[in-house]
Amino acid sequence: MMKLYFARNTRATRPRWLLEELGVPYELVPVDVLQREHKSPEYLRIHPMGSMPALEDDGQPIFESAAILLHVADKYLEQGFAPPLGSPERAEYYQWMFFCMSTMEPPLSAYSAHSRFLPEEQQVVGEAERGRRRFTDIARMLESRLQGRTFLVGERFTAADVVMTSILEWGGSMGLLEDFPGLRAYVERHLARPAARRALE
Repeated sequence: MMKLYFARNTRATRPRWLLEELGVPYELVPVDVLQREHKSPEYLRIHPMGSMPALEDDGQPIFESAAILLHVADKYLEQGFAPPLGSPERAEYYQWMFFCMSTMEPPLSAYSAHSRFLPEEQQVVGEAERGRRRFTDIARMLESRLQGRTFLVGERFTAADVVMTSILEWGGSMGLLEDFPGLRAYVERHLARPAARRALE
């Protein structure tokens, strides 16, 4: 059985959501980050950086939320949460998975850190605004890309929608989607899925 190390309000929600969509058995292992359980020697053997999330599959540890999603979607490829290997949709799926992690998340992280979470003396002047502008440029492109579309890739929900929805929801929680009704609708639609509600409970 797969074992997901989980803390609320972290990227661990992403693999939990996909596991709930798949309906496969897994063990949820709560990790109390406020008590710094993610820095315990036991957890560091699973994730050497002590971050969320991590998954064990047959004793094999896997970390990084997108890597976990790619692995789990392929493990149950017949369920259709990843496009078929070698298909044009598969290439596009990889594209958006990497776009989400390498292009979308960094400016949001910068905005969040330098406007909210870092102590004021550690905030770098201009970093929050640079992150906000970069994310706004990305959101403008995505608003156009998703116009008239229900899903990011092809005609069905995939693991790429899990990551995209998660990141857009984070941006929306910081007020960065106010000018993008299409993206807000995309987030609301996918967060209404029963598996998403279970993952977020």
